[in-house]
Amino acid sequence: MTPTPTAPDRPFRLDGFPTLTDALDFAAGGPTGVNVYGLRGELIAAIPYADLRDRARTMATQLLAAGLKPHDRVGLVADTDVDFVVAFFACQYARLTPAPLPLPAPLGGREAYVEQIGRMLTSARAAAVFGSESLLPWLREAAEAAGARIAMSVADLPAAPPADLPAPTPEDPCYVQFSSGSTRNPTGVLCTHRALMANALAITKHGLKVVPEDRALSWLPLYHDMGLVGFVLSPLAAQMTVDLLPTGAFVRRPLLWLDLISKNRATISYSPSFGYDLCARRGDGAREGLHLSQWRIAGCGGDMVRPAPLLGFAERYASAGFSDKAFVASYGMAEATLALTMAPLDQGLRFDTVDVDRMERDGQVIAGEGARTRAFVRCGPVLPAHELEVRDETGAPVPERRVGQIFVRGPSLMKGYFGEAEASARVLGADGWLDTGDLGYLNDGEIVPTGRAKDLILLNGRNVWPQDLEWSAESEVERLRSGDVAAFSIDQDAGETLVVLVQARSSDPAVRQALVEDVAAVLRARHGVEAKVELVGAHALPQTSSGKLSRSKARTLFLSGAFRQEEPA
Repeated sequence: MTPTPTAPDRPFRLDGFPTLTDALDFAAGGPTGVNVYGLRGELIAAIPYADLRDRARTMATQLLAAGLKPHDRVGLVADTDVDFVVAFFACQYARLTPAPLPLPAPLGGREAYVEQIGRMLTSARAAAVFGSESLLPWLREAAEAAGARIAMSVADLPAAPPADLPAPTPEDPCYVQFSSGSTRNPTGVLCTHRALMANALAITKHGLKVVPEDRALSWLPLYHDMGLVGFVLSPLAAQMTVDLLPTGAFVRRPLLWLDLISKNRATISYSPSFGYDLCARRGDGAREGLHLSQWRIAGCGGDMVRPAPLLGFAERYASAGFSDKAFVASYGMAEATLALTMAPLDQGLRFDTVDVDRMERDGQVIAGEGARTRAFVRCGPVLPAHELEVRDETGAPVPERRVGQIFVRGPSLMKGYFGEAEASARVLGADGWLDTGDLGYLNDGEIVPTGRAKDLILLNGRNVWPQDLEWSAESEVERLRSGDVAAFSIDQDAGETLVVLVQARSSDPAVRQALVEDVAAVLRARHGVEAKVELVGAHALPQTSSGKLSRSKARTLFLSGAFRQEEPA
């Protein structure tokens, strides 16, 4: 078996596709497609877009024969495999609305997963759910609780004769995307074909400036917007071959990501900051046979972009041909399909080193020096046909270099949260502006995100960014790694109390006590704050589906007393 080619001479077109099925029909005219790899980096399947279209249309008739009707919602467990990719596109041809669902957490159990999937199916009012044979007992239990009438594997769909399949319209729902946090009350973003194709065009034509020689590669989960839209749907819309590595393979062996980029000569790949950090810690550019000079877009997104891990990665892999000019910082969210801004190409990371005291006190962004500074990454101007404003508490736009709440508007935005009119109205105005819930400032027309508004900690009149505290501890306390710290505030009788959870790997009481004291000392010296430092297990801090820390869930678990049972690891 050989992977589908890069094929620079393929039929090439970036715009003019009103729906996703139109884009697949066009891509089917060339030799490019989707390649799925296994946990050891071995090629499992190579599917040219022509085969994907034919298989999807066949499965579409089977889905309808099973009793599903156009616009029914269909839960799809988004494993990185052929069944999910074919089923997602089969739903498009059948005018069904797929809702990608996460896999079980590595340390989770049946009860937690059944409850999570049940909530999502209930939120989507799903008529069916499909997944692998091994998950069917769990999915059937979740489906029963949610009132979904079908729970099965796509391999068990009934045979069906060819049938006419009316084409979807641009205003038809394309999919429902759940938030990465998967809260107790999940809200699904409803994305139309029109919104998806507008975002895919903005990404491929204007942001990434895709050319026929490009090839994409990703390990990102397909139930997250960056994995699904960024590395399945957008490459298809550009007739680009994409190589998919399971997220579990990356977690076990991060360097498989770089091995495949080198072997397949991939030019476009993205990761949150922690992915680059893992690779920098576990390998180096002197590894025999590793070639990264063709990697022209090393995208950063999915969390706050951290300069230090990325620059460390660039230094470690410079000998393999990697250029730090390849870094492209991006900002976006599922409510806008995926991307809202992208930094200019070929310039690498550009960041502002700012006076943290001034920013915490009054939101002003000025250059700073010394210990009380922080580097914020510029994530580029808003994509064409979209608008972005930074506003104060009254809703009025603020001048550049002043922190405020980020609002956006444009053709990529969701119609709303599915079945959640009140939740939609809270964030989406009648004038089309979306309240992102993020804080940031503008610098020469480029957005610089600074954090989530709901995560901001108010201490003694100062607005403290929790990631500042987390990153200081992780970078200055030798025993800590990226992702080991979660900071948040809680209300107590004496006022706001800063709580800092720290993952500890040692069971030695002296080592653990020293860790608590070292973290508290760093935060006191660097930020002038007194923190209640609590140790938790080595893998205790919760993460979202994209691999970033979920502070809100960590806070909820702390308040519930869940961490009191944590044993030293």
